Amino acid sequence: MRTVRDTSTPPTSIGERAIRRRERVVLVLACVVSFVVVLDATIVSVALPDIRVDLGYSPAALPWVVNAYTLAFAGFLLLGGRCCDVYGPRRSLAVGMALFTAAGLVCALATSPAMLSAARAAQGLGAALSMPTTLSVLTATFAEGPRRAGVLGTWSAVGGIAATAGPVLGGVLTQWLGWRWVFLVNVPLGIGAVAVGLAVLAPHRRGSGGPGRLDVVGALVATSGLVAVVFAVMRSEAVGWASSSVWAVLTVGVLLLGLFPVHQARWAADPLLPPGLFRLRSVRGANVVMFLVALGFVATLIILSFHMQYVRGYTPLRAGCGFLPIGLGMMVGARTAGSLSLRLGPRRAVSAYCALGAVGLIALAASATAAAHGSYWWAVAVPGMLFGLGTAAAFTPITLAATAGVPPARGGVAAGLLNTVRQVGGAVGLAVLSTIASAVTGAGRTPAPHALADGYAAALAVAAGCVAGASVMALVAMPRNTRPTAARAPTSDT
Repeated sequence: MRTVRDTSTPPTSIGERAIRRRERVVLVLACVVSFVVVLDATIVSVALPDIRVDLGYSPAALPWVVNAYTLAFAGFLLLGGRCCDVYGPRRSLAVGMALFTAAGLVCALATSPAMLSAARAAQGLGAALSMPTTLSVLTATFAEGPRRAGVLGTWSAVGGIAATAGPVLGGVLTQWLGWRWVFLVNVPLGIGAVAVGLAVLAPHRRGSGGPGRLDVVGALVATSGLVAVVFAVMRSEAVGWASSSVWAVLTVGVLLLGLFPVHQARWAADPLLPPGLFRLRSVRGANVVMFLVALGFVATLIILSFHMQYVRGYTPLRAGCGFLPIGLGMMVGARTAGSLSLRLGPRRAVSAYCALGAVGLIALAASATAAAHGSYWWAVAVPGMLFGLGTAAAFTPITLAATAGVPPARGGVAAGLLNTVRQVGGAVGLAVLSTIASAVTGAGRTPAPHALADGYAAALAVAAGCVAGASVMALVAMPRNTRPTAARAPTSDT
C-alpha cells in the first residue's frame, strides 16, 4: 500500500519557521542584554548629584560611580569573550547576567561610597561576561550579508537607545522614586534574560571553542593598568600634574599596559588576544576608529547631564527629558546605518557618520557658553540630535568591519575586543574630559554657571576633535574591501 504524504504544509516550511522563530528570539535576547548593560552605564548620570548628597561622595570620587562599572567592564571584556568561546554563550550569559543582577540589587541597598563603588565594579564584571555573548550569537546565527547588516543595525540601535534612555529614565526615577531605583529597574530584566538564555541557547559542544584555559593573569594585568591610568588622570584634577603621586600611579599603569601584550605573546598558554586576530586589517582599523569615537561619546552624555542641571538649572526629570532629541537621533541613525553600510561599504559609511557626529559636537561646544540664557532647542536639541545620529550610526559599520572574516571559534574574543576598546575609550574619555572641564572652570567649591559652561564647552570641543579624528582614521586605517557579501542561508545549528 502506498503511503500518502500530507502535503498541506511543505516539509521545509516547518523547519524554516522554526529557524526564523529561533532567530527572532535570539535577536530579542541579544538586544535585551545589550540594553541593560548599556543602560546601566548611563542611567546614573542624572542621579549623580543625589547620590553624592545621600552617600557622602567627595567631588573627586563621584565619577567612580560611573568608572568603577566602566573599567571593570572594559578590563574583563576580553576574558568574557574568551569565556564565551570556551564555555559557550549559554553558560557565559547565565553566569554574567546573574552576577550583574545581584550586584545591581546591592547597589540599590548601598549605604556608603565604598559599598556602592564595589558593587558597581561587580556589575561591570557581570556585564563583561554577558556582553560578548550578544554579538557572538548574532554573528553565528546570521551569515554575512544584508541580513546580518540589518540585525546589527537593530542591535546597535538598541544600544544607542539605551545610552540615551539612561539619562531620561534616570531623571524620572530619581525625581519620583529616588536614585536607588536606577539600579533596581534592571533587576527584572536581568532575571528574564537569564531565564530566556537558558531556554533558547544550545549547550556548548565540548572542544568547539578550542583549549579550555583562561588567561586570568592577563585580564588582571590589563584591568589593573587601565584602573591605574584612569585614577592618575582623575587624581590630577585634585593635586595637579606636578604631583609625584600622580606620575607614580600613571607610570605603574603604563608599565602594566605595556606588559600585557608581552604576556600575551610570550607567557600566556592561551592568550586573550590571539596574534592572528590582528592580521586582519579590518579588525585593526575598526578598533582604532572605535576607540576615537568612544573617547567623546560617553563623556558627552555625562557632560550634557551636568550642563543641564548645573548651568541651566534643570531638575533631574527635566534634564532627563532633555536627552530625548539625542535619543531620537541615535535611534534613526542606528536603524538606517545598515543599508548605507551595504551601499557605501563600512569604510566610507564610518567616515561620513563620524563627520556628522563631529559637526553636532562642535555646535554643542559653541553653544555651551550660552548657559541658561540660550535656547534649549538650538543649544542642545538640534546639535545633540546630529551628534546622536552620527555617532550611533557609526557603530554599525564599525562592528561590521571588526567582525568581517573572523572565524566562528574566535567570534567571542573579537566581540570582546571591540567592546573592550569601546569601554576603555569611554572611561579614558570621561576621565580626560572631566579633568579638562575642571581645569578650565577653575578653583572653587561652587563655581559660577558661566565658569562651568566654559569648562563644559572646552570638554565638548575636545570630544569633537576625537570624533573628527575617527572620521579621518576610518579612511586611512580601514580597508576598502570590507563591504558585506551576499547573504548565505543560516543553518539550524548556528
